[in-house]
Amino acid sequence: MASGNGSNGPNSLVFDMDVNDEQRGKESRGSSCETEEDVNKPTYCVTDVPPWYLCIFLAIQHYLTSFGAMTSIPLILSEGLCLQHDSLTQSQLINTIFFSSGLITLLQVTFGVRLPILQGGTFALLTPSMAMLSMPEWKCPAWTQNASLVNTSSPLFIEVWQTRIRTLQGSIMVASLLQILIGFSGLIGFLMRFVGPLTIAPTVSLIGLSLYDSVGAKVGSHWGISALTTVLIILFSQYLRCIPIPVPAYSRAKKLHTSKLYIFQIMPILLGIAVSWFVCYLLTISDVLPSDPAQYGHLARTDVKGDVLNQASWFTLPYPGQWGMPAVSLAGVFGMMAGIVCSMAESVGDYHACARLSGAPPPPKHAISRGIGVEGLGSLLAGAFGTGNGTTSFSENVAALGITKVGSRTVILVSGVFMILMGVLGKIGAIFTTIPTPVMGGMFLIMFGVITAAGISNLQSTDMNSSRNIFVFGFSMFSALVIPNFLMKNPDVLQTGVKEVDQVLRILLTTNMFVGGVLGFFLDNTIPGTKRERGLLAWGKADLEDSIYAAGAEEVYDLPFGITSRLSSQPWVRYVPFCPWRGNRSNDRSADDKTPQGRGSEQPLRSTVVTDELDL
Repeated sequence: MASGNGSNGPNSLVFDMDVNDEQRGKESRGSSCETEEDVNKPTYCVTDVPPWYLCIFLAIQHYLTSFGAMTSIPLILSEGLCLQHDSLTQSQLINTIFFSSGLITLLQVTFGVRLPILQGGTFALLTPSMAMLSMPEWKCPAWTQNASLVNTSSPLFIEVWQTRIRTLQGSIMVASLLQILIGFSGLIGFLMRFVGPLTIAPTVSLIGLSLYDSVGAKVGSHWGISALTTVLIILFSQYLRCIPIPVPAYSRAKKLHTSKLYIFQIMPILLGIAVSWFVCYLLTISDVLPSDPAQYGHLARTDVKGDVLNQASWFTLPYPGQWGMPAVSLAGVFGMMAGIVCSMAESVGDYHACARLSGAPPPPKHAISRGIGVEGLGSLLAGAFGTGNGTTSFSENVAALGITKVGSRTVILVSGVFMILMGVLGKIGAIFTTIPTPVMGGMFLIMFGVITAAGISNLQSTDMNSSRNIFVFGFSMFSALVIPNFLMKNPDVLQTGVKEVDQVLRILLTTNMFVGGVLGFFLDNTIPGTKRERGLLAWGKADLEDSIYAAGAEEVYDLPFGITSRLSSQPWVRYVPFCPWRGNRSNDRSADDKTPQGRGSEQPLRSTVVTDELDL
C-alpha cells in the first residue's frame, strides 16, 4: 500500500545527497517537522521549498514513476480504437495524456486539495471504455486488423477511429459532471459513509483482472522477451532496490564527492523496459527475430512500427477538440459514471495517505470536496483534449513520498510543468510507441498484478475470519467474472426491446468492476454486521498520527494568492462546502482540544484505495 512505505534504512531513502547539510545550520523552515525526533519525519513538508536541483531531480522521478501507467493507457486503448497499426496517432495520444495530466496536476496542487499529489490517467475508466468499444456496433472492421490493408492517411480509416474516440470523449465529459457535482457540493463525505473495504476491494481488484485477456495476447507475441522484461522488473524492484549506485555529487559542505543513488528503487520499470528493448534491438539487427509478420516473434522486432519516429513532429500542441466535435453515447455515459465513482473512492484514500506522508494535517472536508471537484474538472478537460480517458490521483506517486521523505508540493508543481513539456515534444510520444509488444506485455504482467493485489489489500481492515465477509467478497468477485464473460459470449441475450436500454445494460454488465462493486456495495450494506467486522471503524476514524508531523494547522489547505483571507469576511462562505472558513476552523480546534488523546499506535490507519499503484 502507498501508506506503508515509511520504513527505515535504505528503503526509506532513494538517494543520499546530503540534503540536510545545507539545512541544519539554517533557521527553521517554518514547519514543525524539523523539530520532530522521529526518524520517519519528512525531510521537507508540504509548504517547504527544497533546493532547485533537488526539485528538478525529484520532479523527474515522479514523472518516471508515472511513466508505466501513463503510457500503457493509450496503448491499450488503441486496440479498441482500431489504431493497432497507426503508431503516429498512438504517439499523439501519449503526448495528449501527458500534456493534460501536467495541466491538471498544476490545477489540483494550486487550487484543488493542495497536497503534493500527481494527477494522471485512470484504469477505472479504461475498463468501461474497453467494454463500450467491444459492443457490436463499435467493433473494429476486420480490415483494420491487417497492417497491409490499413492506410493511416485515408479518410475512411481516420473516420473509423475518430468516430470512436469522439464518442469516448463526450461520454467521459458528461460523466465527469457527476464528479464535479459530488465534489463541489460536499456530497462526497456523505457517500463515503456507505462505501467500505468490501465494496472497494472487488472493484479495484477487478480492474486488473479484467485486462488479463489483452495482456495475455501481448505476452504471447513472444514469451521469451516478455519473461525477460518481467524478470528484470522484479529483479530491480524487489531484490536490488536497497543496493545503491555511487555517483558523483556536489554540496557546499563536502564539495565534489561520491554519493549514493538508489536507481533501482527510483525507476525499476524504466530500467527493465530499456534493457529488454535493447535486447530486442540487438536481435532485430542480427535478424534473429523473423521479419515475416506471419511468423511467431515478429512483434518483438524494434522496426515493426516503421518510420514513426521520423514522421512525428518535434513539437506538437494538444488542444480541445483536436479529433473533432465530441459525441455522446447514453450507454457510454453510464459506464463512465461507474468508473468515476471508483476513481473518487480511490482519491479520498490517496488524500489521507498523502497528507500523512508529507507532514500535513488530515485533509478537512472542504479540501477533500475541492480535490474531488477539481478531479472532475480534470476529467472534463482530459475528455475535451481527447485522451480517451479521465484523470485521478496517482497512488504510486503517493508511495514515492513515503520513500523519498520529500513532501513538498513545489516538487509536484515542477513535475507538472515537466509533464507539459514532455507532452509538447512529439518525438517523445513517438519513442514510446516503438516499444515492442512483448516488452509491454511483460510490464503489464507486473502492473496489473500489483493493481489486483492492491485492491485485495483493502481487506486488511476487515475481519476476514468472518463468514459474512468471506461470502460478500467471494461472491462479488466470482460473479463479476462470470456475468461479463457470459454476456460477451452471448451478446444477444439482453433484448429488452429498447435499443438504448440494451446498450446501457450491456456496457454495465460487461464491466467487471461495476458488477463486483455493485454486488459488494449491496451485500455489505444489507447483510447484518458490526462496523468493526466490516472494517468501517478503521475507515471512519481520523488517524491521530496524521497530525504528528503537521506542517502547520489547516492553513496548508487554504486557497492561494490570499483568496481565503479575502473570503473570510464574507458570511456566506461558511455555506460553501469547498471553501475554507476560519470560523469553522476555530470551532474544530476547540472540539479537538476536548478530545482525549490516545497513543497513535492504537489508532487504526485509514485504508488507502489504490487503482493505479505500482509501488515497486
